[in-house]
Amino acid sequence: MKIYLNGQFVDSADAAISVFDHGLLYGDGVFEGIRLYGGNVFRLEEHLERLEYSARAIMLDIPHTRAELSEIVCETCRQNGLTDAYIRLVVTRGVGDLGLAPWTCPKPSVFVIASKISLYPQEYYDNGLAIVTVPTRRIGPAALPPTVKSLNYLNNILGKIEARQFGALEAIMLNEQGYVAECTADNIFIVHKGELITPAISHGALKGITRDAVLDIAEELKVPLRDSSMTRYDVWCADECFLTGSGAEVVPVIALDGRRIGDGKPGPITREVLASFRRRVLVEGTRI
Repeated sequence: MKIYLNGQFVDSADAAISVFDHGLLYGDGVFEGIRLYGGNVFRLEEHLERLEYSARAIMLDIPHTRAELSEIVCETCRQNGLTDAYIRLVVTRGVGDLGLAPWTCPKPSVFVIASKISLYPQEYYDNGLAIVTVPTRRIGPAALPPTVKSLNYLNNILGKIEARQFGALEAIMLNEQGYVAECTADNIFIVHKGELITPAISHGALKGITRDAVLDIAEELKVPLRDSSMTRYDVWCADECFLTGSGAEVVPVIALDGRRIGDGKPGPITREVLASFRRRVLVEGTRI
């Protein structure tokens, strides 16, 4: 496997980051998880825009233009002979000293990995996931804005560990006020009385690229849509539920905390959204 690393393509065994890189030492950096479908990098421009905004928010200067990053991403796929892949684009603060100060890091590090991913087995797309709510709360927007897709994912990882302890593959994380923020790695949607509802970004959710695609799909399907405060009760009493993310795509949820959602099967709006999403991923984006 070839990895892009700071201006060159190297074998994965030789792709090394310094132990003094602040991305490793402190989680000081930003990243994007991107998908390649049939030679089409889905919504690459939107991913690169979000990366720029995340970097701007933490005052990290990306040493490439958006056009250069686009070509680097595409070339990484070509170097590995891939037409379907998961792409990880990472920008770290770079090498510095052992102190926190980011101004000791004169040059950011940039690397791109393109490989395969299968987050959930096909049976879960066919039959749905049973998920739980975990005790760990989502970091508040005043502490770290959820719109910054940073390398510091320990909050999410703790939620993922708890999900596994409860026998689930994914889990809802609440914010400090007790409202649903997002899942450990996905945004969440419910359907109630024909309306599609998702937590507001201000409640601690990442502004997901797949989430945005679903907003467009809802308009296409003429499904009423709103973002709103959402509690566990709202999910328990929903007619349908599904999760979205670049890794997960659109995956149905059929139970939360032991309560069956709807009839316990993926619902009709969920199936329509998934079908529309799978058509869009082949045409919306950048051909490699």
